[in-house]
Amino acid sequence: MPESPIRKLVPFAEQAEADGKSVYYLNIGQPDIKTPEVALKAVKENTIEILSYSRSEGSETYRKKIANYYDYHNIKVSHNDIIVTTGASEAIAFIFGSIMDPDDEVIICEPFYANYIAFATAASVKVKPIISKIEDNFALPPIAEFEKLITSKTKAIMICNPGNPTGYLYSKEEIEQLAALVKKHDLFLISDEVYREFTYDGHTHYSILELEDLDAHTIMIDSVSKRYSMCGARIGCLVTRNETVRHTVLKFAQARLSPPTYAQIASEAALSTPQSYFEAIKGEYIERRDTLIRELNTIKGIKVATPKGAFYCIVELPIKNSDHFAQWLLESFSFENETVMVAPAGGFYSTPGIGSNQIRIAYVLNKERLIKAVKIIKEALNVYND
Repeated sequence: MPESPIRKLVPFAEQAEADGKSVYYLNIGQPDIKTPEVALKAVKENTIEILSYSRSEGSETYRKKIANYYDYHNIKVSHNDIIVTTGASEAIAFIFGSIMDPDDEVIICEPFYANYIAFATAASVKVKPIISKIEDNFALPPIAEFEKLITSKTKAIMICNPGNPTGYLYSKEEIEQLAALVKKHDLFLISDEVYREFTYDGHTHYSILELEDLDAHTIMIDSVSKRYSMCGARIGCLVTRNETVRHTVLKFAQARLSPPTYAQIASEAALSTPQSYFEAIKGEYIERRDTLIRELNTIKGIKVATPKGAFYCIVELPIKNSDHFAQWLLESFSFENETVMVAPAGGFYSTPGIGSNQIRIAYVLNKERLIKAVKIIKEALNVYND
């Protein structure tokens, strides 16, 4: 199992704080946005006397409300198409176990969410990476490049839309190109859509479940973690109209009995959050993104992609080894007794050597703190020698 590029440096950050330094955490997608009060109240004011199991596929009332939420977003599904999971993470693990056997292959654009590799490793599945480039803002590579990677072992193509760690938002046309490819080769198209609400500059999200005549091929992953700033709830879901896939996934769900009851109650309540909540958050993230990109572009020798969604960006630095740099920032550097924790981007690639001079930044801090964090990185690069 690989280490998490997001979490492996935590001991060094803790030691930095123990040494009296302040640390700006840009390494993890933990929003500083408040969780909707309606979700917290649903748990605080609940009168449950026996905290029972729910159904393995999640409570029926919650799944019906999720289906209504999707209907609002032009995704027409029944509550029976939904299996509630313990975070999107469990949904990914269930999918890999359900549609692939050991040594089967899944094609994923890199850089990608680092834990995709972990779940593939756990399922003895091979990731076939296809590189998207910072020079192209991490747009979808040509479909012909995907086709070159397809073998008799290929079972699926997987995307994250909008992307973690790139912030790239796939267009309707790009999704349709992938749809045609999976239909041609009888593959699954898996889409991790947990950042659906966070799209910027007039762009809108297009779900794979909006595709017509592709019910047998499409599997969507979702989560409340980022949408409602409820990362600790650990509630996600898997949505597919493919009955055979659902039936197989349900066996995995039954093996772990049920998703957590209180977290489902909170998540169900969160669905009543008004649209104004998301509009305010989007406005805040746009300002943070623009502030971050502007400040980063004052640093000589860097490249930075401009995100169209989510709240991450990949930054290419004038260094050789971002793992070493990230650890050095915590162990050996401070500016005005402050330092920064970033995620080395090498862990978001599976191709050896790629991304070794890149970092991922999560712009989950307010604008003033982002400006100071970039200032620290700038000062660090002036003295760093790798």
